[in-house]
Amino acid sequence: MRKKSDESKLILALQALKNDPELSIRAAAATYTVDFSTLARRRRGQSSRRDIIPNSRKLTDLEESTIIQYVLDLDSRSFPPRLRDVEDMANKLLADRDAPPVGKRWASNFVKRQPELKTRRFRRYDYKRAKCEDPEVIRGWFRLVRNIITKYGIVESDIYNFDETGFMMGIISTGMVVTSAERRSNAKLAQPGNREWTTVIQGINSQGWWLPPFIIVAGQYHLSTWYQDSPIPQDWVIATAENGWTTNEMGLEWVRHFNKHTKPRTTGEYRLLILDGHESHLSVDFELYCKDNKIITLCMPSHSSHILQPLDVGCFGPLKQAYGRQIERKMRAGTTHISKEDFFPVFLVAFQESMTGKNIRGGFQGAGLVPLDPESVISKLDVKLRTPTPVEGVEELPAPWVSQTPHNPIEASSQSEFIKNRISRHQGSSPTSILHAVDQFAKGTQGIMHQMALLRSENQILRQENEILSRRRRAKKKRLRQGGSLTLAEGQSLQDQKEVDVQLEEESRRNGGRRRRPETKERRCGVCGKTGHNARRCPIKVAKS
Repeated sequence: MRKKSDESKLILALQALKNDPELSIRAAAATYTVDFSTLARRRRGQSSRRDIIPNSRKLTDLEESTIIQYVLDLDSRSFPPRLRDVEDMANKLLADRDAPPVGKRWASNFVKRQPELKTRRFRRYDYKRAKCEDPEVIRGWFRLVRNIITKYGIVESDIYNFDETGFMMGIISTGMVVTSAERRSNAKLAQPGNREWTTVIQGINSQGWWLPPFIIVAGQYHLSTWYQDSPIPQDWVIATAENGWTTNEMGLEWVRHFNKHTKPRTTGEYRLLILDGHESHLSVDFELYCKDNKIITLCMPSHSSHILQPLDVGCFGPLKQAYGRQIERKMRAGTTHISKEDFFPVFLVAFQESMTGKNIRGGFQGAGLVPLDPESVISKLDVKLRTPTPVEGVEELPAPWVSQTPHNPIEASSQSEFIKNRISRHQGSSPTSILHAVDQFAKGTQGIMHQMALLRSENQILRQENEILSRRRRAKKKRLRQGGSLTLAEGQSLQDQKEVDVQLEEESRRNGGRRRRPETKERRCGVCGKTGHNARRCPIKVAKS
């Protein structure tokens, strides 16, 4: 295959031949270092191999264009298709005209041929987060911030952010490591593995300084070993909770801790505290305390902390990585279990490494808060989940209409009128313009049909998913048995028995509350086993007596 550089030289040589009629082909080939015979063929009008449509090509230009636009639309809404999905699109269009399906490598080759498309690795992205990355939602948030700052006269040095983050004491984070070049599989890094949960509530200021951390560990009692010869600074706080999670009571204790450390450093009258919508941040006691102490709380839009919260943008990521590195060092030193006594000094080192003034200021700047810059956040958004349908003008038609391929109902109507007028005025003149207009009309119609084929497939998938979801919602979750284990057959048997019991209860209610007695077998004599008499009247017993 000819390189792009060779093609560029051929184009330059052809341009030189066009500009200078006296220049010979051989001289141009020597000047631009291209093959003489190739240049001669191109001079005679032969197209390059890249521009020639192969005989084996499956789809038409219009069909390929339809697929490209469909893929770009999916990508703009953060649902980029896989190669097999592109292959399915092509086969749907081919099936509409009874053509055989594409080959195994068609989708890959198709993407390589299209400059608008490219294959790349994807990253998983939570739908709720993507939904909140709506520019209008983000702009509304920054308008609220600006209004609050203006209303209360809050200065930049009085803007704070706080949030909690969790640590599993013995779990390290993944990352890049150096291994033997002969290793074929991914490297494995040992970790202590204990998953005892610890929560750290952290506050930071926009000027680059932090509040003493508020650490919540799992337990009921404070132990002397946590405090004896501990390197933890005296103003750090340790609290206990049953599971190591924050609660409404812990949230109230933290805001008192916040007021204690920030009130002496307040420049203006009010302090602005940016927070998320966690339950412990929205309790009545929390809000009343903030109101009494002139602390203005501002809650970010849900599922948006990854782009709007300074701690998430600039601090918590480096903190988790630094903590993981410290755990790795202890593992290499022979530690196989991380206790609370181990956690505190390890966390202290990680905190000092990561909670720097540069990271804190970078977090506020990256979140667009200090300095206030909404566009710095909005410009990074690349998800468009809802695309409004453009309003098509229906009041007046373009005049005069120039014959072209229609792309919407208004243009189709105009093209139809154009063809009718041409036919009515046609009196012995060349029909070329009419035929060309009809071709364009047909091309537009085919494009719509191709789009409809892809939309039908998408609609079928949506219907199937909706039916599955509807059945799941209609199904009643009945308790079959408490605890233990069941095979599938046992579970189905219990389910069937439950249904029988329900039917019997309904039948009993219909019979006035009396449950219909099941039919019993005919009674037999206890002596001879025959029917028609009992043991007292049995002939055998009577004869013996």
